Amino acid sequence: MKKFYAALSLFTAILLSAQVPQAFSYQTIAFNASGVPIANGNVSLKVSILENTATGTVLYTETHNKTTNAKGLVNLNIGQGTPSTGNFGSINWGTNSKFVKVEMDPQGGSNYTNVGVNQLMSVPYAQVSKTVVTGAGQGITLVSPNGTNYTLNVNDSGTLNLPVSSSSSTQLPANLYMYGSYNNFTATSADLMRNDGSRIGYKYLPANTQIRFIAAQNASAQNYGSDGQTNLVPNGSVYNISSNGFYKIEITNFIGNPVKTFNFSPGISLNTNGSGAAVVSPLSYNQATGKFSFNLTGVTSSNFTGFTISLSPGGSTSTEVLGDNLSDGNFDINGTPILIPNLTSAPKNFKIEFNINFDATGTYTITQI
Repeated sequence: MKKFYAALSLFTAILLSAQVPQAFSYQTIAFNASGVPIANGNVSLKVSILENTATGTVLYTETHNKTTNAKGLVNLNIGQGTPSTGNFGSINWGTNSKFVKVEMDPQGGSNYTNVGVNQLMSVPYAQVSKTVVTGAGQGITLVSPNGTNYTLNVNDSGTLNLPVSSSSSTQLPANLYMYGSYNNFTATSADLMRNDGSRIGYKYLPANTQIRFIAAQNASAQNYGSDGQTNLVPNGSVYNISSNGFYKIEITNFIGNPVKTFNFSPGISLNTNGSGAAVVSPLSYNQATGKFSFNLTGVTSSNFTGFTISLSPGGSTSTEVLGDNLSDGNFDINGTPILIPNLTSAPKNFKIEFNINFDATGTYTITQI
């Protein structure tokens, strides 16, 4: 796999008259497969800004064609490449964590390989100042240590209004974590909900598990629970899980932020062609190992072109499909179908085991049987 080392520096790059800078610089060194810097070479890069996590929603993507220097150094102005997804100027740098995903083709083409995802630990100051207030009358939101939101406003006469609590049944903190009786309500090990429009998490939960939500991984943070009608409110009651199962926990962005819990089994989708299609056995779950497993029988090079794992319980507002873009044994959300190597015309049988983490990442193994 081609290597691409982490950014050497990150800072505001340009000033466009009196406007907010629409770019920041990013320096890297490109290495080839042997670990040697690509000196004076033409490389192409695809850079994406991700929301909240290293596998979060893609807010913006652009491409660059660059020539490295004699030491393999590449200088980019992120925000000034050729955009393919989103609008750099529309990114709200003032909310949630941001991650930079870098993909590269060392031959200068478009056969990109994922070579790293890094969190922006210090967001460019001018981008934050541009997005703290995104419209007239909105004010500035300040967040207290316990996760409560307060809003600072100024009226048309220039009078400053003291902050008032803006927390409500429809406003959630930037980050929201789940914890419960499964971890003794320990805030420091609470699970971060993935922000994909709705807040989402996956977990196997035994019957009678109680869960709540919290704004940060510390015991003093604002906690959230049920208002008795599944809606999420500060200091509400626990949610009770009625039966054993693998659950999708979803907090929707409807009025009141209702919490939905779906007890379901992941689906297996096969890509097959020709006659004598491969057969998939029923899915099973081993609670001791935390792994799902199923068998594929009668698999040949002519009747099988991969499989994906579907996370789509009925009634959910979204469907997640797990594949593997790099064929490295790690799931990617909406990734390409997972292939089985070394297939022949003779039928073979395989056992597939996999785990799914809270944020829909996970790993899998394929063993011939």
